[in-house]
Parts: sequence; structure tokens; C-alpha cells
Amino acid sequence: MMIGVITGPLFDAGYFRSLIVFAAFLLPFGLMMTSLATKYWQLILSQGICVGVAAGCLFVPSVAILPQYFRRKRGLANGLAASGSSIGGVIYPIMFDQLQKKVGFAWATRALGFVCFGTICISISIMRSRFQPKEKRKLYQLSALKEPAFTTFAIAMFIGFLGFYNFLFYVQSYAIETGIVDSNLGFYLLSMLNAASTFGRIAPNFLADHVGPLNMLTPAVTITAILAFVWIRVHTVPGIIILAVFYGFFSGGFVSLPPVVMASMTPDVRDLGTRLGMVFAITSIGLLIGTPIGGAILADTHKFLGVQLFTACCLTTSAVLMSCVRFLRSGLKFHVKA
Repeated sequence: MMIGVITGPLFDAGYFRSLIVFAAFLLPFGLMMTSLATKYWQLILSQGICVGVAAGCLFVPSVAILPQYFRRKRGLANGLAASGSSIGGVIYPIMFDQLQKKVGFAWATRALGFVCFGTICISISIMRSRFQPKEKRKLYQLSALKEPAFTTFAIAMFIGFLGFYNFLFYVQSYAIETGIVDSNLGFYLLSMLNAASTFGRIAPNFLADHVGPLNMLTPAVTITAILAFVWIRVHTVPGIIILAVFYGFFSGGFVSLPPVVMASMTPDVRDLGTRLGMVFAITSIGLLIGTPIGGAILADTHKFLGVQLFTACCLTTSAVLMSCVRFLRSGLKFHVKA
């Protein structure tokens, strides 16, 4: 996401195809090199740099191109596209786990690389940019930061994602270390969450086309924050499974709706890539430091309560800021599509 500040403007400048072709080679290459890594610095270069840059080259262009094709059903289109990553979140961990047991880490990682290359090739053969720039595009748009709604939205995304992924990172270890589930069931908690998130990314986006993306995003973040607080009191097998499923479903909107909100807040669709890149670059900082902060809290207290409160408070703050964005866009009118 961090390189979105570069890939977004490049998309607006007409380099969509170049970005995804570059990623089509860099992503499998990074995974292949990961399979050969024997030292930590090699893993940083292959998985951290190569795979990270490739993912950044894919992410912003993939969501920025959708408004070029869809206007009335923009939310649903984005939800269907975003559901692909949830499906991958179900398939890839199980696939890797089963292959690792049979053929080892190296070939299990290479198999993921082959699958990634094949699926990206399908995208390359189908996806086309409809609009080519008629003038030179800027790498950034500082004027957007002068818009209160844009700036507040960017801050809300930063704070929300500062806490959001802590649940995904620590729910398995919480359930296993506290004796709620065994390691086998604990492994599948994240797959259950991602399976629920598939539907959670489609349903709210479908409704967003009728009631407005902000009118769906704000409740989605609010319910996700409430579930983070509920996490503190969950100590049973049915409870942790239901929590994972609910968190996956309701947080699906938090993941899939922001690009739709940004499209509605961008006057000229030709600037969407740049604006998305700016927001996701800011968001990526929250992603980068959020889980280490959670890990530091856990290491210092040796209890999950601090991580749970940190997650819940970040999401609550994000929900409040999203409400402010909605107010800045539409005022106190409740029956407005925003």
C-alpha cells in the first residue's frame, strides 16, 4: 500500500498495463526467491521487498480502474473484486499447510508462486484502461489535503487500520494459548474469518449503491469496533468461532468500501488513482506499525487484554471520524445518499 503514492499517479498517467505486467513477474519471482531463502535478510528482500512492491503495483490500479467501467453499480463491482482477496485468504493458507506437510516449505511456496502467476495472467488478458490521459499528470495532489472530508477520511483510515489487523494477527494465538481451542481448530479460525469476509465485502457494497458508501462504511466500522470489545469476554469454542465469523463479515465493508467512498469524493475520475494512492500510503503506515505495537503491548503485559483494548479503541476512533466525514459531506440530513 505504501507505494500507492507512486503507483496511483502512474495509473492516472496511463501506465496501468505496465504496472500489472511488472507485478506479474515480480510477485512470482519474490515467492520463488522466498522458497530459496536461508537467511533473514534474504527473506526481507524476497518476501518483504519483491512481494510487497508487486502487491502495491497491483492493488491501487486494480481498484482505481473499476470506476472507469461502473457508475451505477460501482459499489457492487468493487465488492466483488475485493472478495477475491478473501477467497485467497481461505485457499492459500490451507493449500500451503497441506503442501508443506507433503513436499516441504520450498515447493509449497513455489506452488503459490505458480498459482499467483497464472491468476495475474488472466487479469492481464482481460483488464484494459478506458481513459488515457490527455495531459501530464502530477505525482501528488496536495490540494486534496485542503479538503476537510478527504483529510479526515485519511486520518480515519490510518487509525482504523492501526488496530484492525491486530485481531487477524492475534486471534489464533489468543484462542490457542488461553486453551479455548487446540492448534488444529485454531489454524482454521482465520480461514473462517476470510470466508465470512467474502460475503461481508459483497453485501454492504451492494447496499452502498442504493444508500451511499459512507452510510454503509460508518456502521461497518462501528460494528467491527463493538466486536473488538466483545473479544475481551469470549472464552468458549462456539464464542470464538462466532466472533471470527462476525468480525470477518462486518469488517469486510471496512476493507472493500473505502475505494468506493474515495470515488464518490473525487470530482474528476482521472485523479482517482492519485487520491487513492495518497490515502492508502497514509493507511499503510498504520498497517506497518499497528501489529508491532500490539506485539509490544503483549510482550510487555503478557496478557491479550491490552491488544484487545488497543484494537477496539483504534476502531472506535475510526468510526467516530467516519461519522465526521459523513457530516462534512451531507450535514445532519439522515435521508441523504452519502
